[in-house]
Order: sequence, then C-alpha cells, then structure tokens
Amino acid sequence: MKNPKVGVGVFVNRNGKILVGKRKGSHGAGTWALPGGHLEPGESFETCCKREVLEETGLIINNISPVVFTNDVFHHEGLHYITLFFKGEHESGEAIVAEPRHCEEWRWVSLDNIPQPIFLPLSNALEEIEKRQLVL
Repeated sequence: MKNPKVGVGVFVNRNGKILVGKRKGSHGAGTWALPGGHLEPGESFETCCKREVLEETGLIINNISPVVFTNDVFHHEGLHYITLFFKGEHESGEAIVAEPRHCEEWRWVSLDNIPQPIFLPLSNALEEIEKRQLVL
C-alpha cells in the first residue's frame, strides 16, 4: 500500500438537497459519491472545492466550510486516503456530467435518501456526521 493521498469531497447544498454522482472508471466504480477529487500541491481547501465541483459538475459554489475528515482504506485496491469533507452552497449553474469518464450521472437527493451503494469515504463521513450530530 502506498502513502495516503489527500482527497476532498463537497456536500453541495441546494434547497435542502445535496448532489451525488455515480462513480465510474476508478476505485469505487458503481458507488454514489459527492463531487470532489485530489488536493493539488499548494492549493487551498476552498480553491480545491470550487475547482473540483466546477470541473465535475459545471456548478459554481460559495460559502465553503469544513465538515469532517475521514481515514479511508481501500484494502482491495491497495489505496489509502485522508478525505477532507466540506460543505458549500450552490451559487449558479445546472449539474452536468462534465467528466463522463468518471461519472455516470448527478442527482440532487436528501441526506437521508442517498442511493446505494455509497462510496467508502462518503459512508465514513455520514457515520461521523451522525455520531457527532453535525448539521449540514
């Protein structure tokens, strides 16, 4: 297993719902996840969140703040991620599949109605959010 990588996931909020996408083409294919990706060298958390959401969905977000961090080990793939979860408000745009090699579709869902199966980092984040009784 290689050294941990830093992943970022963003709870994009719009009218009480969050955006989730069905992953494809990489680890976790077929699972539902938040928009996000890798933190680039020298990049701020806010810049990473805005960039990843825009690149993947075409949406512009604002009011970004941290939610929870998770320790995600993908044993079968030999991958280890530290995932930083943030929340942000939808500012403008309509969700599109801007990276079709990585995502099949985007859906706006309530937090208690995320489709299954859920991507490991998101599952771990939801568990922490519930345990800590955090509000998104």
